[in-house]
This record gives sequence, C-alpha cells and structure tokens, in this order.
Amino acid sequence: MRPLEGITVITLEHAIAAPFATRQLADLGARVIKVERPGVGDFARGYDERVRGLASHFVWTNRSKESLTLDVKHPEAQAILKRLIVEEADIVVQNLAPGAAARLGLSYRELSALKPEIIVCDISGYGSDGPYRDKKAYDLLIQSESGFLSVTGTEAEPSKAGPSIADISAGMYAYSNILAALLQRQKTGRGQHLDISMLESLVEWMNYPLYYAIDGASPPRRTGASHATIYPYGPFPAGDGKVVMLGLQNEREWGAFCEKVLLQPGLAREERFSSNSRRSAARDELRAIILDAFSALTSEQVIARLEEAQIANAHVNDMHAVWEHPQLKARGRWREVGTAAGVVPALLPPGSWEEGEPRMDPVPALGEHSAAILAGLGYEAERIAALRRDGVI
Repeated sequence: MRPLEGITVITLEHAIAAPFATRQLADLGARVIKVERPGVGDFARGYDERVRGLASHFVWTNRSKESLTLDVKHPEAQAILKRLIVEEADIVVQNLAPGAAARLGLSYRELSALKPEIIVCDISGYGSDGPYRDKKAYDLLIQSESGFLSVTGTEAEPSKAGPSIADISAGMYAYSNILAALLQRQKTGRGQHLDISMLESLVEWMNYPLYYAIDGASPPRRTGASHATIYPYGPFPAGDGKVVMLGLQNEREWGAFCEKVLLQPGLAREERFSSNSRRSAARDELRAIILDAFSALTSEQVIARLEEAQIANAHVNDMHAVWEHPQLKARGRWREVGTAAGVVPALLPPGSWEEGEPRMDPVPALGEHSAAILAGLGYEAERIAALRRDGVI
C-alpha cells in the first residue's frame, strides 16, 4: 500500500508549480483530480509537441491524474466542484491568477466552514498579501526578482536556469507542506491553509549568496559554470575538445590535484595558491596552468587522473547522454508511462521503495475522466450528456 492511498486531491492548476506538487502526491498513491477548462485545459498542454505530439512539461508533471473538464465560471460547474470538494477532497491545490480561487468560493475560509478537515494549498508568485500580491509572476520573472539572475551567468551577461526552478522550488515546498499538514491533521483533526510563494521559495534557495553579501559585502560574482567562491571548481576543456567538470573542496585535495593530476606537486606549496580564497582570487592564472596541463590529454585521460587522485569529477552531458546514462540504467531507474500518444519512458521518482513502487499511471487526455467522476457523484448518463452539450464540462 502506498502512503497516500485513500487521500483525494482536487487541483485547479496550470503550468508547473502546482502540477509538479500534485504529481508527487499522486506518486505516493493519492487520487488527484485535475480540473481543466473544457476544450483548452491546462495551458501547459500547448507549450510544445516534443513528446510525440504532446507537451514535454505536461507529460512530466501530470501522470497518474484524472482530468475533469469544468467551466468553473458556469454556476452548475461551480456546484459540481463544490460538491466534489465537500464529498471527496482531503486537499485542494490551486495556482490560478491572484484572487481567482476566492472569487470561485474556494478560499480556505469558505471551504473550512463546510469541511473543517480540508487542507487548502494556494500557490502564487508573491503570496496572499503585501504590495506584490496581484503582480503576475512567471518563472523567469521570479528568477529575476529573487536575485538568482544576479549570481548566474557570466561577468558579461546574466543567465536564467535552464529548468523552471522558481516553479520547481514552489512545487517542492507545496508538496512538503502538504505532507506536513496531513501529519498535523492526524493529531488535531483539522486542516489548514498553506500559502506558498514562488518568490519566498526561490529566495530560500538563495540564502548562501545572501549571507555571502551580508552587511553590504560584495555578492558572489557571476562565473559561468565555475563556482563563484571555490576554485578550481568548474568546467575545463581537455586536448580532445571535450569538457571535464571537476571540483576541489579542501587543502588535501588541492595537494593531490597538483601531484597526481597536474604532475606539478610544487604548486601546492606556492603562496599565491595556498588557500581557497587565494586560488579564487588568482583563478585566471591558475586556469591557464590547468589548461596547459590538460591540453596534451583526452577528457578520459583527465578523468582517469582525477579518479586516481580521488578528485570529484563529472562528464558534461547533454540530454541525449542523460537518456543513456550508465548509472541510471544500472540502478534500473527507467519505467514506461502511458499517454494519449502511446507509451513513453519516465524516470522513477527519486527514493528507494522496498515495498512496491511509486505510482506511475498514464498522463490523462483532456477530460478523459469527466464522465466517470460525475458518475461517481451519482449523475446519470443523460445528465452528463446534457452538461457536455451545455458546455459545463
């Protein structure tokens, strides 16, 4: 039995933050009913067509869910939704536009009056109050507002993170807070309101550069793929044109790096490189020495030396290499998930399950489960057909 079997989640969600949170609840066995607009659905369905005609973001964040189409502006749809929540839901999750859920009667205050044990998780860009409450917030905007862009990229130009990390961070905090709320409900019998802000989630991840710049100190420099404050720690090309990522953490490793990788043990005793802060200050000079040493070696020869010296290292993989990653294959981390376009590979969620596996059911087509969900509420086939004709579902 999975941990959240018997728990039902009703979610009004789009894009990434809320769908990522609720998909992880579904991984744990929760029943997740995704409420979508008739004919259109979650707008992330239309982001691209890279997964055999389906959108990559949507396939990633929506497996194991049921899709119910409801025009939530229609009075009958609102009645259906309210009944579904009161009769079935343990948790309501939403990341609609600011204020939209409250206008639909889905605030924690209104729902808890009907069902005191309900857990309501609101995910927004900036939180439920404050001067930024009503600002639109997309991932890149939050990366900018949180200061993330100021420490990411090169000296010449800032750069966003490739994945939607503001959305992902908010989704992870929504997920962990919901789990905590379920534990708290076991003790008190009551639900609670969770107010998850993308800005606060990503700023939490920014605490190291924040503390680095405390009391007006200079913030970390943008250093591309190199570490801003530890050196050498980053990408270095080898003689065959391929790039090796490596990282040193302490003086013992610095000595081993000089002796066994650079074959220049005397460097470890030079004053200009005698501490991390000095190496970081002299990184241009040290980088030239490293590149000269690596120029006569292939990337695999560099990695072999790093391994012998017990220096942390990695290949700089592209997406095709990750699909074929030997470690993921050796640990059996790939599964198959059904979609409307056929079966696609999917990574087993992180973690190790000794009793069974996380749930990995199909990605739903738009409105695929509408009739079954309504039938479960007692609606007859004729009534469901009428609701469909009237555009309610």
